[in-house]
Amino acid sequence: MGARIIDGRGFAAGVRARVAEAVGRLRSGHGLVPGLAVVLVGEDPASQVYVRNKAVQTREAGMASFEHRLAAETPQAALLALVARLNADPAVHGILVQLP
Repeated sequence: MGARIIDGRGFAAGVRARVAEAVGRLRSGHGLVPGLAVVLVGEDPASQVYVRNKAVQTREAGMASFEHRLAAETPQAALLALVARLNADPAVHGILVQLP
């Protein structure tokens, strides 16, 4: 069995297109706009790039994007309180917490 070359960029583009189609169906069929909240703790440059790219891709898919930035020194209780508030928000359907 020979090696199989996988086009990662092409595969990812296909996934993003299918997600955008599903979002469009949710919007037109149910009036629902999925929302992703991203919480970035600290100022790690790689994490900042990752979070920025997630926001762009989320909006390109037709979803709502919510970003929250916290200092690296933020107490765990404050982070958990924010996650609890986001979890209770009907506009938020997913939460990504990015730690350094």
